[in-house]
Amino acid sequence: METYTDVLLVTANVGSLFDNVGEIESDWLRELFGTVQSHKPRFIALHFQEVGGKDYMVNMGHAENFFWNIESSEEMRDFDRVCIYVDNHFKNVDSFTALGSMYFIHKSLKNIYQYDFNVKDFKAVSGQNKYVGSLDGVTTMEKEKFPKNFWPDFKWSRKGFMRTRWIIHNQGLDLVNVHLFHDASNLIACNASPSIYSANRQKALRYVINRISESSYTPLPFFLFGDFNFRLDTLSLVQNLSTSAEVQTVKKDSSNEVEKIICEEKDNDHKILKYDKEIAAFQDVIAEEEILFPPSYPYSEDYTKPTQYMNTRCPSWCDRILMSHTAQDIIHRRDEGESSVVYNILGPNVCMGDHKPVFLSFALKTNGH
Repeated sequence: METYTDVLLVTANVGSLFDNVGEIESDWLRELFGTVQSHKPRFIALHFQEVGGKDYMVNMGHAENFFWNIESSEEMRDFDRVCIYVDNHFKNVDSFTALGSMYFIHKSLKNIYQYDFNVKDFKAVSGQNKYVGSLDGVTTMEKEKFPKNFWPDFKWSRKGFMRTRWIIHNQGLDLVNVHLFHDASNLIACNASPSIYSANRQKALRYVINRISESSYTPLPFFLFGDFNFRLDTLSLVQNLSTSAEVQTVKKDSSNEVEKIICEEKDNDHKILKYDKEIAAFQDVIAEEEILFPPSYPYSEDYTKPTQYMNTRCPSWCDRILMSHTAQDIIHRRDEGESSVVYNILGPNVCMGDHKPVFLSFALKTNGH
């Protein structure tokens, strides 16, 4: 008999949450808990990037409080099994990714198993399982920082992926937390289409997909969710907008070198989603629900301006929930007119930091007993 399990997946780059300690957190948590209460999931996966923020040496202690505030909250009391993985060992520079993953299982949900990558077998999940540190020797997850030789021209940073593998009733799936590379310079991003940064992200994402699809473990349907740092095709965008918007080039006095390009649209209803092209290279292996929400980055970190973007970067859909085609097949679709799948941002009218978290709520097809 086919049964369904309500699932909530959330991805959040929480860097600015820790850089503005205490200012944003209570509203941030209220938005998260409100989403949990309205969608009533039985299985929750929270994927965090940039745990500890930019100044992680100072703020990592606060990160542990943040995770504890979620774990111990009244709103989560009916989730009696928890698995938490926080890579916060910043002194280990060769492996530090600043990724954090939290998984909550509702007391009504039976038959949940998690994969042990060491013994290559599934084990029933019970109790509170919390791993904070370097995560070396933790066998129920795989973590990898991207190799240095991927981008010899760029500064090596806290980017990588973390995978866990589950069986919910009889349905197996991989959940992968991902953080890809950002655009270091708007001007360099404007030099080519696609940009050099886009090419690096493509290489890294292909690497992740290959790693989780390799034959040493049986490939399963997967959900990849995190901060992919996908940016709009800046060169095409600027070229196109120059016909409908005011584009101003600012040069340095001394060298006549371009310092910045200011691009301001007059009518703000311009459809920029068509410049979101980076996922197109992966259509053979990756699917995504339709995006009906505004770009998730870069929002103002000013508490009083929760819907305003910063003018430092072109707004982009950086934070995404992607899936294999096999994973899309196990999402339950109701009849026309009844939407059972919700893909949206968290906290549209509240300051959540420079990234708005993105969530996917759906019913997973599971063959229950």
